[in-house]
Amino acid sequence: MKTLKLPSGKEIPILGQGTWRMGEKASQKQAEIDALKLGIELGMSLIDTAEMYGEGGAEKIVAEAISNCRNEIFLVSKFYPYNASYQGVIAACERSLSRLKTDYLDLYLLHWREAIPLSETLEALQHLKQTRKILDYGVSNFDTDDMEEALSLPGGKEIATNQVLYNLKHRGIEWDLLPWCQERSIPIMAYSPLEQRAFVDDSSLKAIATKHNATSTQIALSWLLHQDNVISIPKATNPQHIKENRAALYIKLTEEDIKQIERAFKPPSRKMSLAMR
Repeated sequence: MKTLKLPSGKEIPILGQGTWRMGEKASQKQAEIDALKLGIELGMSLIDTAEMYGEGGAEKIVAEAISNCRNEIFLVSKFYPYNASYQGVIAACERSLSRLKTDYLDLYLLHWREAIPLSETLEALQHLKQTRKILDYGVSNFDTDDMEEALSLPGGKEIATNQVLYNLKHRGIEWDLLPWCQERSIPIMAYSPLEQRAFVDDSSLKAIATKHNATSTQIALSWLLHQDNVISIPKATNPQHIKENRAALYIKLTEEDIKQIERAFKPPSRKMSLAMR
């Protein structure tokens, strides 16, 4: 699996597995565990979750899936902004660790920002890092001005990644946020990279997919995997979709393919509000 380097020097896979909407239905529990295990077997050892997903339910699903291979997993979780105070971050982390049945997280993210000062949140994250409860920390849903503010604060320069909505239908970050992060070697982690399978019937992608003996969804993911400094975390529970996501790594898009995609899904021509989901 190809990796990127975080600012700390640690390696992170460029393709992983998301868990949004997992852990919400008991009837789906085993299928979700099996899906994550299949992804791990295929080399997708990066798993992203959050205390928000299923109100901790997704973390419990992840715990089951990684119980026999924790040391091989790059584990990411996120905390609510209302838990972003000094004591709130530490308590939220302990709860996540308990649900995940592990004693550390590889990466811990503020899910989005609200009223609690970033300086207080960063102080707590530094404490968690110093005590080895987390190995790295970062943010999610931060626009360029948020990132500039965060990096100006004590501990801000240790921010390892920014997880944002990024796919062919949502390219707004390319105007300023993506290049800003690239210049500072802070990887972007793209959530909803397949826009909830919105590309399945896209005719422009299908034409390219036919050339590569692939699906249009794989082409949309391959386009992201070709981006510099970008990590993708598609969520899938269908075994075929999981295998297709993994196989997208092997698709080599040509310059003409890229031009065709750019014509169909145009890059931003101005600054846009950060898209969120």
